[in-house]
Amino acid sequence: QVQLVESGGGLVQPGGSLRLSCAASGNIFSIRLMGWYRQAEGKQRDLVAVITSGGTTNYADSVKGRFTISRDNAKNTVYLQMNSLKPEDTAVYYCKLVFGLTGRTYWGQGTQVTVSS
Repeated sequence: QVQLVESGGGLVQPGGSLRLSCAASGNIFSIRLMGWYRQAEGKQRDLVAVITSGGTTNYADSVKGRFTISRDNAKNTVYLQMNSLKPEDTAVYYCKLVFGLTGRTYWGQGTQVTVSS
């Protein structure tokens, strides 16, 4: 079994910052990719940022230059530093993990990020 525990969401004013964390535990081996997706109310779940085990990153165009994804392989933890937040960043943010050998995918329970004055 694999568990993903997210933290760091909350309410922030426009222009503010938040840092999300996602720690993976359990039967962890050969992680291919970890990352973040988000789902706003009434919309589909979309990519925010992902990072491979080798450190290659991919960002949604809407967050480039504002968000930074990083990873601590020793702790099986991925972070998302979010700066210059906008109201349109409001969503539930989900952590995703993909194993390299099996391709099996796991999702976290989600953490709410609300950007509002």
